[in-house]
Amino acid sequence: MIDPRVSALCEEVGIEAIEGTAYPRLGQTRAVNTIRRIIDRLGEKHARLVLMTLAETENNRAMLDEVSIWTASDMVRVFHAEIEQDASTWLERWDSLPIGYLQSVSHGLKGMIKQRDALSGMVYRELRKFYGQQDLEQ
Repeated sequence: MIDPRVSALCEEVGIEAIEGTAYPRLGQTRAVNTIRRIIDRLGEKHARLVLMTLAETENNRAMLDEVSIWTASDMVRVFHAEIEQDASTWLERWDSLPIGYLQSVSHGLKGMIKQRDALSGMVYRELRKFYGQQDLEQ
């Protein structure tokens, strides 16, 4: 059974929460336990922003699995001040990132490090370049 908090948050942002045995289509997630853990650890407000980051961006709307949700959570925590300053720019920048491609690249490290850590590192580098750390472009 899907936690009602997860169902409510997903519905609020236009994501359909489905059971883990179903194959997700565009706009659906079966990573309901991941979302519940984020709510439990970091609160509903944080989970809402994570889901909005994924739901409000057309380019990455299909990437609603455990790894991409945790990566979005990691980045929301790191870039919270920037998001608070200008949420529209955050969503535009996130939408420009090739999360699916980066996630497929991170599969090459499977067995060496967690895929979440690999993906978060790649996404962090791209976002940090955008938010002013020019030295990372080299």
